[in-house]
Amino acid sequence: MKYRKFTRIKNYDYKTNGYYFVTICTDFKQSFLDNLKIKEIVVAEIALLKKRFSGLDIDHFVMMSNHIHIIFILEDSNKTLPEVIQAFKSIATIRAKRALPLQIGKHLWQKNYYEHIIRNDKALYNIRKYIQENPLKEKIDWDIIYSGINATATKNDTKTRQ
Repeated sequence: MKYRKFTRIKNYDYKTNGYYFVTICTDFKQSFLDNLKIKEIVVAEIALLKKRFSGLDIDHFVMMSNHIHIIFILEDSNKTLPEVIQAFKSIATIRAKRALPLQIGKHLWQKNYYEHIIRNDKALYNIRKYIQENPLKEKIDWDIIYSGINATATKNDTKTRQ
């Protein structure tokens, strides 16, 4: 059986209020997100997450050709972060396959994703900066950045977590 690395923190409650930095890559890092139709579907599904899940907000996101970075905010959420990611990936994949059946194989996304629990304001600031600068560092012409209401969080806005 093929070994799969488990990247979640053991015994951590991923419903805990806070900010979470997530990176989701396309399957085999293919440039699916360069396709305008797929890009539109992914952006729409990210926007719909706030309506779909109570207690969820999007702070920032940026999309490159083969991955997306998102800062999620959970505040008394009715779902865990893994449930939110699974729903997003599943619905975006189904919609993209319907729209472009010949351009997407079996999967749109890699099976796993990277997540980081943002524990303080300095980390939040640095991750926002990383998200904004990442496309430039990769020399990609990016055109989608989303800043939610919480994009200008101050020290009083973010609860420090240990």
